Amino acid sequence: MGLTIGVDVGGTKAAGGVVDEAGTVLAAVRRPTPSQDPQATEDVIASVVEELREKYDVEAVGLGAAGFVDESRSTVLFAPNLAWREEPLRADVERRVGLPVVVENDANAAAWAEYRFGAGRGHRHLVLVTLGTGIGGGIVIDGALYRGSFGVGAEIGHLNAVRDGRRCGCGNRGCWEQYASGRALVREAQDLARESPLVASRMLELAGGSADAISGPEVTRAAAEGDPSALECFRLVGDWLGRGLADLAAVLDPSCFILGGGVSEAGDLLLQPAARAFASALTGRGHRPTAEVKLAELGPAAGLVGAADLARRR
Repeated sequence: MGLTIGVDVGGTKAAGGVVDEAGTVLAAVRRPTPSQDPQATEDVIASVVEELREKYDVEAVGLGAAGFVDESRSTVLFAPNLAWREEPLRADVERRVGLPVVVENDANAAAWAEYRFGAGRGHRHLVLVTLGTGIGGGIVIDGALYRGSFGVGAEIGHLNAVRDGRRCGCGNRGCWEQYASGRALVREAQDLARESPLVASRMLELAGGSADAISGPEVTRAAAEGDPSALECFRLVGDWLGRGLADLAAVLDPSCFILGGGVSEAGDLLLQPAARAFASALTGRGHRPTAEVKLAELGPAAGLVGAADLARRR
């Protein structure tokens, strides 16, 4: 098996790389994506592939798309941050680049990368939870990526956590991602700053005095400094996260949960309260093995690395 190209396509950028059999990225390219124009987005994908092919002999292309991908790994059924609706992405890109193409959900691709080359090595059953603006997920069961009957499984961020709770962009209320994501962390911090500005004074100081200007980096920096209010925000979000992991463990029984995405870069600030909440909410705790909760290892490259490896195994 030779080299393959992986391209992680999101709402703002397309990140591509040439990847070898060990999961090493040999060359990388990054382009902005014109998210409201499907054809222009495919032009960007093709240009990324063509640039990477100039110096490397590659055998296939894997695309990690932020959206619902059908069971044949060819059509993007729906992408919330891109203008793809029933888009025959595999056929379109194959026609443009002249190589075999595999399309996969971006979180699924990242989960596969962590399983093969990252924090999931040695685990046959794992769940990747990607924590950013929302929550994404990827599931590996008995060494195989789980996609569901229609290809759109593992949308774990939309499990219902609170009946009639906060409205979610998916159209429902009370989804888990409204309580355990980067957006939830920022909401907790901003609400605290508005209600108790003295308590949240350090976060306000870092944000220039405006509660509306508080974002994830300010909360993380304040918490790293030991600020009690910022630490409380992480505790609250970590508690929601850990309880959700316990629900997933009751259904899937993985040996490992991997936390990825931008929010996970906070490290132990999030990992420790999440692990405590998980252990305390786990069904049958004390009478069953407890899954490991750990941080992802591959960082932002996970999506393209996983997509490239899935293309190699097409």
